[in-house]
Amino acid sequence: PRSDCIAAEQLCLSDSTCNATYRILENCALAKTRFLPLDHDSRVRCLNAELDIGNSSLLHCKCHRRMKRQEHCLRVFWTVHSSMTDGYFNLETSPYDNPANEEHWKTDYNKLAALLSGKHCSQLAGDATNPCLKATHVCNLSKKCVRLRTDYASICTKGAGSEDTCDRRKCHRGLRNFFEKVPEDFTKRILFCPCQDELCGERRRKTIVPDCSFQYNTKPNCLWLLDSCLEDHICKSRLADFQQNCQPADMSPDGCSQHNYAACLQAYMGMIGTPMTPNYVSNSSVEVSLWCTCESSGNQKEKCDQILGMFESNKCL
Repeated sequence: PRSDCIAAEQLCLSDSTCNATYRILENCALAKTRFLPLDHDSRVRCLNAELDIGNSSLLHCKCHRRMKRQEHCLRVFWTVHSSMTDGYFNLETSPYDNPANEEHWKTDYNKLAALLSGKHCSQLAGDATNPCLKATHVCNLSKKCVRLRTDYASICTKGAGSEDTCDRRKCHRGLRNFFEKVPEDFTKRILFCPCQDELCGERRRKTIVPDCSFQYNTKPNCLWLLDSCLEDHICKSRLADFQQNCQPADMSPDGCSQHNYAACLQAYMGMIGTPMTPNYVSNSSVEVSLWCTCESSGNQKEKCDQILGMFESNKCL
């Protein structure tokens, strides 16, 4: 089986040759992250190190979305694959293992059915007209779901909409905690509840407390948003995962190159709580977007439009 990158790194560091190669790659990746120019000899050294590491288990290692020390694992992955980070459309390989291989991502329908039975039926029956309200009540049946939802809501609403600005980094961390640690049975229901009216739609749009997690006072340029994302190992990884699993394909009948909508929705959920957090654009549609604009993009307008289009006009998503 594919090893995770932390285990692969430990194996590499215990071998003197692999250790030396890996240390070179660490310096190369650091220079790339900080946009430091490399001289000819350094570039050759980096290229040789990339070729040499091909013989180690590091090249094929992956990370898990809910693993401990996730950031460390992702840092190892991008150290080995730093040559792939030249631009948005080169992030073709997700550092995350296929969700189907991760047991805890599988839906336990029996457990969910048990939660919905008995004394809770009358309460939930009254929520039929507002599926988003019903999803919240289902969340309230799980101690972990209600605790982590309350956590991020209190962090993200503190200071939002007032003269004080909210702590966006803490808000994003709280959202990632919720979507990573709470079973998908609950999170998917809350985020993707089907609405027939604007009252329900507003509740769905406000799931992530957009005043703090999504909106700035003015819309930044999408290229700035991308740069912020690429500087962050988690965001860059989620973006690579999103691109891989939500890659649109015009020639495909369903408009989706992977034909796996569940994996695409998971990848979309993974973007929430990163600098490139997406959200619903209104209370009356399921269209989503990033909070950014491509005005004043100069000669990079096409690239900017592509970034925005991955969310706004992605048939796969």
